[in-house]
Amino acid sequence: MAVSFAHLPVLADSVLAAFSGLPGQPADAGDGAAEAGEPLLLDCTLGGGGHSALLLAAHPALRLIGLDRDPAARAAAAERLAPFGDRARIEAANFADFTPPAPLVGVLADLGVSSPQLDEPGRGFSFRAPGPLDMRMDPAAGETAAELIDRLEESALADLIHGYGEERLSRRIARRLVAERPWAGSGRTTADLAYAVAGCFPPKARHGRIHPATRTFQALRIAVNDELGALDRLLERAPDWLVPGGLLAVISFHSLEDRRVKTAFLSDPRLERLTRKPLVASEEEEQANPRSRSAKLRVARRVA
Repeated sequence: MAVSFAHLPVLADSVLAAFSGLPGQPADAGDGAAEAGEPLLLDCTLGGGGHSALLLAAHPALRLIGLDRDPAARAAAAERLAPFGDRARIEAANFADFTPPAPLVGVLADLGVSSPQLDEPGRGFSFRAPGPLDMRMDPAAGETAAELIDRLEESALADLIHGYGEERLSRRIARRLVAERPWAGSGRTTADLAYAVAGCFPPKARHGRIHPATRTFQALRIAVNDELGALDRLLERAPDWLVPGGLLAVISFHSLEDRRVKTAFLSDPRLERLTRKPLVASEEEEQANPRSRSAKLRVARRVA
């Protein structure tokens, strides 16, 4: 049900401040553009619609397209954005493959996994409760985490865990996971995978602040959903979608993402970086929403 997808949008105040100076829709927008006086913004990662609702409320003339691959997220967003009527349009799409119908005044991408996705064991993103080894953002398409583990050679699996999870014990973990194949169709759960990974660590390293399986789960999730490939394509294409003065804002949650965003904003001649350092959560927000602790917002503006 949509109500189960309720969650807090991270860095809400910073996002509102970043988009406070949205440019108007250009007079010569071309065929398919938003109506004059109705600037168009793209929320690449709609989730439950939290950021979109805040932006629509703050900018009464704004129209918005929200994308998400997750049907539960789209259902929740549809309920949350219903008061805005036809100002909000929701599409089932991966932002890496999307082309907007008109020039945009802004693009927002919150790259984090939504709290409801993490909290729902059936999605397979978390090891806090047993769930299927899935991890797909779109539960109806693509390869599951279990199928990925079974398919890759040991060296390729180790490289994946090291490259996407920055896990120093990746070789040992890959050897263990390969030895315990098959994972797909075995009935084993996220808890079983976490147990196998934790067993690769020395006993005193299994009870720290961060669970020893965290980095491996991150690596598998990134690979299953091609998250870094999708981000690279967005950073390459999004500047061309923007009108002069249009804003591109990206919220990342780990260093692999943030480095890509920082590099793109510095090196792309189409963009002017507006945030020298990433904007982060306040102490109050961290206390209210612990998952905001790793969120980093960077903002750039399309130059003429």
